[in-house]
Amino acid sequence: MARAIWKGAISFGLVHIPVSLNSAVRSERVDFDWLDKRSMEPVGYKRVNKVTGKEIDKDNIVKGVEYEKGRYVVLSEDEIRTARPEATQSIDIFSFVEAGDIPLQHFDTPYYLSPDRRGGKVYALLRETLQSTGKVALATVVLHTRQHLALLRPLDEALVMITLRWPEEVRSVETLELDKSVTDAKVDKRELDMAKRLVEDMSGPWAPDTYHDAFRQTILDLVEEKASKGKIETVDKAADAASAQKGADIIDLTELLKRSLGGKAKSKKPAPKRPRKAS
Repeated sequence: MARAIWKGAISFGLVHIPVSLNSAVRSERVDFDWLDKRSMEPVGYKRVNKVTGKEIDKDNIVKGVEYEKGRYVVLSEDEIRTARPEATQSIDIFSFVEAGDIPLQHFDTPYYLSPDRRGGKVYALLRETLQSTGKVALATVVLHTRQHLALLRPLDEALVMITLRWPEEVRSVETLELDKSVTDAKVDKRELDMAKRLVEDMSGPWAPDTYHDAFRQTILDLVEEKASKGKIETVDKAADAASAQKGADIIDLTELLKRSLGGKAKSKKPAPKRPRKAS
């Protein structure tokens, strides 16, 4: 069973449904580590001044937002920390919309929601209500110090939550500047009929088990082949141990952050979009 990455409650009206959030996807990409070919030691990243090319200490780095071309407003860590949304353990539903009203380009990351602490009956009630009305729930949720717009919808016997991109993050189709050869195209009926027959000939059931990432599989096969011939390089153990310790520190910090999350907050609608000065 997948480990819950977040626990809280779905909240709408006076109804609270305790739930656990589980990732619905996983990354299967091949990771390439940088190594020094002379010594097979790991290669890291440096903080470099892009003008002088010199490495600088992290204490001399500040965070800035470009206000105008080449002009920045510098913000302190305290100012950034204060601006972050309040961490809550609630998925706050603020509206219900037709399932087909949300454009596909707004969809981001899917998660599974499972009932927690004897919340199964109310969980099933929300699922059946959404199923019978053809609606999806719009909500806000704070994950990893960032507020997300999200939708909740039924999937078989379960509920899923899909984070959505904020409207200002989505480019309009109008940015494509499609010319009249596309917008005012006069499709020949004979050609359309032939294209439809071709689609029918190539149609089949959704079979995800038959779809594979050819590049990933080729790389893994190549790695296996070279390893079987003894073509394996040993990475410096001291550097590898330091890297492992760094990973452990990150895991511990993540656990501490999770334990620090708590409290309840009133349901909030997304904040209105603030006007931004043109650059």
